[in-house]
Formats: sequence, structure tokens, C-alpha cells
Amino acid sequence: MPWLLVDNSNTRTKFALGDDSGLLEWRGVIPTPDVTEESLSKLLGPLDFNASLIGSVVPAKSAILSSFLEKIGPVHRLGAASPLGIGIDYPFPEQIGADRLANAVGVHHRHGSPAIVIDFGTAVTFDVVTSAPAYAGGVIAPGLGSMSGYLTRRTALLPEFDLAEPTSAIGKSTIHAMQAGAVFGYRGLVREILAKLMAELPGTPHIVATGGDAALIARGVPEIQAVDPDLTLDGLRLVAARVFA
Repeated sequence: MPWLLVDNSNTRTKFALGDDSGLLEWRGVIPTPDVTEESLSKLLGPLDFNASLIGSVVPAKSAILSSFLEKIGPVHRLGAASPLGIGIDYPFPEQIGADRLANAVGVHHRHGSPAIVIDFGTAVTFDVVTSAPAYAGGVIAPGLGSMSGYLTRRTALLPEFDLAEPTSAIGKSTIHAMQAGAVFGYRGLVREILAKLMAELPGTPHIVATGGDAALIARGVPEIQAVDPDLTLDGLRLVAARVFA
């Protein structure tokens, strides 16, 4: 019987089913502010699973998820003490977010080590896995949506806009100019951080992107070798296989 895998992030909570063979076809998502007993019952009620693994960076919602899922079967919350299958070379393991641990596990098994994972979410995180393999730390920066939304919230005349590939660097409208600043500027941020990380990391790392804005940004960052939308969920699955073996 499959396990339920839960990626509880700040913006969206994503669900998948998986077993020893891999991730299964079913997927679900609930906006994180809307995670309640009622919404969980509606989404998960028809499913058949016997255990759950939660990777959460939102403690209040993690408590709701755990309370609901414990009525169905065993629940494991991913943390530094979980059986990851890789080491941790970090002075404060308890401070590592569950999503970052899942990404480290996922990239090692799906792409190899050493590696750098860039997760484009509410924040953008860069996580380094050494050839040992071991999680070694990384970088946290504001997410693309957070940076772009700040302009609209903090200015009187700049409008809301959709993130999209700019047609040129010279903006011919306010929205065009904002898109160019967001996308080209963000690619510059990503490339500079990557350059610093690669200079400090022995070996030639696999560089993999995941998360909501990964495909858009990766189109202009040749250092990114792969975009892997399932990286976090499959990292959770790999840990679940060790926990529930």
C-alpha cells in the first residue's frame, strides 16, 4: 500500500502518493492558508494509504496535518534525525528546513553528487550536497514572487504584473520594464550565487532547479542542467521508504 507524501511549504501544500517503485500518478494541492481538517478530508478522503511522511516549514499547519493523518496511520515528520541516506555536515542540523533536506536526498539519488539544488518558492534556496554525500549548507534569498510583489505593495503607481519572459531588456511599457527587471535581475542573482557556491565546492556539481519559477528562470541560466518538478516529493518518498520499511 502506498504512502502519502506531504510537502507543506509557505504558499502551497502539495500531496503525492508513492511506494518503493516511485511516485504514483495522483497529485493534490491545497493553498497552505486553507489547510484545515475539512479541506484535508475532502482531498484525501477517497485515497487509500497506510502511512504519511510530512515535510513542513509551517509549524501551525504541520500540527493540523499530523492530527488529521494520525487517525489514518503512522506519521513521520521529516527532520535532521530522519533516516536520510546521506550525511549532514552542518553545525546546527535542527535548523535545516524539511524541504531542504528532502531536496538534498532527492538530488543525490536522482542526479548524483556533488550537487546544488535551487528551489524557487516563496524563498529561493540553494542547497549543497557534497560528494561524501552530505548536506553541507547553502543560501536563502527572497523568492522571485516576493521581490516582484514588493514593488507593487510599496509604490503608488507600479501595477501588479504577471511574471513572463521579457521580449527585450529595454522596457516599452511599465509592465514590460518590471518584467525585465524581475526576470533578468533574478537570473543575475542566481548566477552570482551559483558562481560563489561552485568556487567553494570541490568537484563539478550537478545543478538542478525545482519549484514554481524554476522553468522560467532556468531558460536564461545555462549553469542549470535540469529542471526537476518532482524533486522534493521524491526526496520525501525516498525517506519514507527508509522510515516505513
